[in-house]
Amino acid sequence: MSEWAQFEAIEGADYWIRMVKCQHACPVHTNACGYVTAIGEGRYEDAYRIARATNPFASICGRVCGAPCEVNCRRADVDAPVSIRSLKRFVTTQFGPESGDFHVYREGCDQRMLPPNRGNYEKIAVIGAGVSGLTVAHDLTQIGYKITIFEANSEPGGMLTVGVPVFRLSRDLVKREIDAVLSLGVELKCNMRLGRDFTIADLRRQGYKAIFLGIGLPKGRKLPLPGSDREMVYDGMDFLRAFNEGKPLPLGRRVVVIGGGNVAYDVARSAVRPAGAVTRGEAIADMGRGEQVAYDVARSALRLSADKEVHVVCLEKREEMPADEIEVIEGEEEGIKLHSSRGPKAIFGENGTITALRTIRCTSVFDQTGRFNPSFDESDVEDIPADTVIYAIGQTSDLSFLKPEDGVESERGLIKVNRETYQTTAPDVFACGDIAHGPRLFIDAIASAQIAARSMHDFLRGTRTDIVVRSHWAPAVYTMAEGWDRLPRATPPVIDAAQRSASLEIIEENFPVEDAQRQASRCLRCNVNTVFDTSTCIACNGCVDVCPQNVIRLVGLSQLRQNGNEQWNDMITATLGISRDELRTMGASESGRRELDALGGVMLKDETTCIRCALCASRCPTRAVTMKKFEFYRECVTVPTPNSKILYRGSVVESVAPQGAL
Repeated sequence: MSEWAQFEAIEGADYWIRMVKCQHACPVHTNACGYVTAIGEGRYEDAYRIARATNPFASICGRVCGAPCEVNCRRADVDAPVSIRSLKRFVTTQFGPESGDFHVYREGCDQRMLPPNRGNYEKIAVIGAGVSGLTVAHDLTQIGYKITIFEANSEPGGMLTVGVPVFRLSRDLVKREIDAVLSLGVELKCNMRLGRDFTIADLRRQGYKAIFLGIGLPKGRKLPLPGSDREMVYDGMDFLRAFNEGKPLPLGRRVVVIGGGNVAYDVARSAVRPAGAVTRGEAIADMGRGEQVAYDVARSALRLSADKEVHVVCLEKREEMPADEIEVIEGEEEGIKLHSSRGPKAIFGENGTITALRTIRCTSVFDQTGRFNPSFDESDVEDIPADTVIYAIGQTSDLSFLKPEDGVESERGLIKVNRETYQTTAPDVFACGDIAHGPRLFIDAIASAQIAARSMHDFLRGTRTDIVVRSHWAPAVYTMAEGWDRLPRATPPVIDAAQRSASLEIIEENFPVEDAQRQASRCLRCNVNTVFDTSTCIACNGCVDVCPQNVIRLVGLSQLRQNGNEQWNDMITATLGISRDELRTMGASESGRRELDALGGVMLKDETTCIRCALCASRCPTRAVTMKKFEFYRECVTVPTPNSKILYRGSVVESVAPQGAL
């Protein structure tokens, strides 16, 4: 039987890397398991350093990241995912740039993820001080390049300041994390718009040897509905930009937002809040009369907004909406009314004003091929009274700055790039983020910018940078907290709905210390694995009996063969020394299957719900089962040969494997 337990030998180290699903799912491969475990053990500075290692915007991602790590967390297969994003916020608050000290931020960067050949290099121009541009600057300045960022707005941040509502992301936090990047030696020039104040040709003449375009998608989409040209019909991006600058666009009493994603809810939740709403800190600073002032301001603002109605209209059914569940729930608490499965048909009005949005029922959003192709029942009509309509259905680019002599081509409204390197059709110009691949998460923009930075370095140095994964197995020494397997998921507290809708206070509060440690202790430690010693197993079935999740079972070879896995069939035939035809014949009859089972069996383990309790290891009488930790990290290496394999998105894996694993 022991011959059949060595799955690791076939799958290789890449299998164990994929098993740490939170880290594998993160576009920048942040070791979420590592920093969550450190929080559970009270090692908070270590936790911050781990979270910061591959992410120059760990503090911001602790507030507004879409958290693919949580979406893929294996604890969800048991009950609910670990609150990873909120735990990141817990440690960044203490040790990130928002703490007022940049030294841990600067020390925390994992230098192994930067090309090793450093020097005193050329000038590079970065267009746009959003997350992609700042990430490129963060990486390249540490390698030795002289970076100047040109930002069109008066303040850096891009969508962090323009698109994310102030009640979700503190502008002071954004400023501090950007300042931490600038403290590395990056030069920033604001109020410098490409195409208005300078051109790509100007930058080349000024001696910039490479140019990065991180300009994002600054414009919102509108639908060509009848009535869309009326006053009080807004683009959601224009609305958010004005709202976040403290110069909100005029709204009527009845506002309808068209869209079903997070941006739509950002717009709707901003519209709920009254014009002139302030944070508690701003109220105190302005009036100088302490906490009572903030309370009075919030109470007055709430009275002003009491009669306002905000509606969200979306094509999707409630369960199909792309918006995060928490956005919809908190929006409902703040009074937002959702009209799901409705499509906009026309905007009605009189005397230049809006009176209603006509909607029809959406019967399906996608066609049979999975393509976006909504269908409607036009007999099912609902008119929603409105005097303001805001579109939040997507974003578009502004490529008016491009000139033929620049050599930069576009396609489908985006800048055309090599998806492996983010190099444009002009060899010295690179682009990534939303302008290259369309709207995605902030963390996706950061990941693509890290690739672009390495590519720019390779272009200028004539090198090729690959990523190697170093891995090894180590003894697993760990103790799970008491009751960790029964702890339910919790999220940080949020302020009261009435206070939320009446002010610009940050919605989410931080985890208290005790709650953070409890939530961190829910981590299943997916880098710890049950390793099987084939030489000492006696097939006693004790590990099967003791497993609380029933994830281990001993089966005969006939069942393994019936599963139809060709790799397993190859293992059976090779070990037994029989042909594939002989194996097929044995599996065709009951007597043949019994004969096959008499020849051997296999221990199967369902990794999806293993909770790393180690009961199987403690139960094994021969110590054939032990717990081992799979440790790995990524490292940039410079490959001098011109024919080396490009692995910006993949990895070369080097590892030392244990004897076997369940």
